[in-house]
Amino acid sequence: MSISSLKSALAALLLTFTVVPASRASDAELFRLMNNYWDWYSNSQSLSVAFFGSDVHPDQLDDLSDAAFDARLGRMTDVLAELYEFDMESLSEDGRVNHATFTWMLEKERKTLASRQRYLSITTMGGWHTGFPAMIAAMPRASLADYQHLLARFQAFEAYAEQNIALLDRAIENGYTQPCETLEGYEVSILGYLADSAEESVFYAPFVNMPAELSAEQVRVLREEAVARIDTIVLPAYRRFAKFWEQDYLPACRPEVALSSVPGGRELYDHLLSFFTSLDTDAETVHALGLSEMARIRADMQAVIDEVGFEGDFKAFLAFLRSDPRFYASSEEAYLHRIGWITKSIDGILPRYFAKLPSMPYGLSVIPAQEAPNTTTAYYQPGAIDGTRAGQYFINTYKLEERPLYELPALSLHEAVPGHHLQLAFQAENPNLPDWRRVYYFHAFGEGWGLYAELLGEEMGMYKTPYERFGRMVYEAWRAARLVVDTGMHAKGWTRQQAIDYMLDNTGLAEANVIAEVNRYITYPAQATAYKHGELKIRELRKRAEDSLGDRFDLREFHVEVIEDGSMPLVVLEEKIDRWIAARQ
Repeated sequence: MSISSLKSALAALLLTFTVVPASRASDAELFRLMNNYWDWYSNSQSLSVAFFGSDVHPDQLDDLSDAAFDARLGRMTDVLAELYEFDMESLSEDGRVNHATFTWMLEKERKTLASRQRYLSITTMGGWHTGFPAMIAAMPRASLADYQHLLARFQAFEAYAEQNIALLDRAIENGYTQPCETLEGYEVSILGYLADSAEESVFYAPFVNMPAELSAEQVRVLREEAVARIDTIVLPAYRRFAKFWEQDYLPACRPEVALSSVPGGRELYDHLLSFFTSLDTDAETVHALGLSEMARIRADMQAVIDEVGFEGDFKAFLAFLRSDPRFYASSEEAYLHRIGWITKSIDGILPRYFAKLPSMPYGLSVIPAQEAPNTTTAYYQPGAIDGTRAGQYFINTYKLEERPLYELPALSLHEAVPGHHLQLAFQAENPNLPDWRRVYYFHAFGEGWGLYAELLGEEMGMYKTPYERFGRMVYEAWRAARLVVDTGMHAKGWTRQQAIDYMLDNTGLAEANVIAEVNRYITYPAQATAYKHGELKIRELRKRAEDSLGDRFDLREFHVEVIEDGSMPLVVLEEKIDRWIAARQ
């Protein structure tokens, strides 16, 4: 190459660097900041990210020491300071969404971490003692290294359990225990993990059927070590926790159900309302919205009662639904088979409502017996972001005589498809998202999408009978009632029994479900207010898009636009959909 040619080539190369838009450089810097933070967080919270398939320190558990809390607060403060320095005009549209979601997350999480909310580390939905066995069950077990990681986490469990017990002891000192009325029978969730021997415990389950690739000697050594660590570390830690629970925590439970009854509790509740709804709202506004939605839904429910020709009032119709055996499964197998038929039926028509679909599958699992009596009707566990573990739709089969079949279409649309599984699988598989956004969960977005999915089931033809349509309304009334009773108990002086009576009178839920739900709202303040706010916002945005675009509106494309880029605060979602509408006009 001649000198002149070389100069020309160098000039062209320099030009390619000088014309790179500033937004790309700023986007890259934002990505660097986000990924550095997430790498740090994953290294310090390896158990928390393990549920999403992260293999960062798969041999460790989280550090819950005061020093670790202080380090997280400091890191959040430093990162926020950098975020505030960004020139928003230099960011691309995607960059602005990332900046808004990251800033919102850090600001809210930092405020939560700095509060006493961490003392409420156990709820009627579970705690560290139920999360650990769930994580053990979810860990990979395909190689010698995988089993060595399991053993290492068994070894680390003693310190982890002691830190959790110490945190609850600190909660007692600060008056931040859970209310007495919610804790009846809770010891089952602890005692249920005890066993007479390691081999009989749930912790030994990964060592029963081991990979054929392991030699007989490796299997023998791993099993012996598992027995030793379960017998000398894991089970004794659960026994210590059971003793602490009975002798220390239960006697210190608080008599009032309201979070506002503890020091700084009302301020914390106001913050949690904002955190879980991702909106600037307050208890009075949320309570009023709940009452308004309840009135609308009750009118829809009455229309179904009239349609089926029932002679009697609303209360009598609920009594009929709760007592007629035709609405209940005769066995756990029949109940699960019904859910399996419903979910596969939904799978078959998803392409009619989504322009594209994620590849991750999902499975059905039964909620462990140790947790079932005190937990919710069902829940979803995300698959691993690397695709090595499918999502799981967990189903509660405790007291089937109080779990009506007509609720199952709505339940499955919410927890599986096109609800939580579809949304979280889209999020996990999007390579354009920063790592933290592939796993982080904005409650109002995720739960709002789940509730929207229940309503979408009407268009999908998933409600085959008036009773199944009524079941969807029962679920919608359930989510509206949450706004009333959650704020009622935590901000307006309601008793637990008032909340139970309100839900029994207005939702159609079975009594066992209502009691479990009210206990959940008491021990997990404000979280349940996320659902309705998210659903109403998605419905509002869909109508806005339909009205603005007319014949150009494509429902399949709209659904993908809402969920493909992961969960986000509702205010950010609204801005995103407005840009999508404008681009199509």
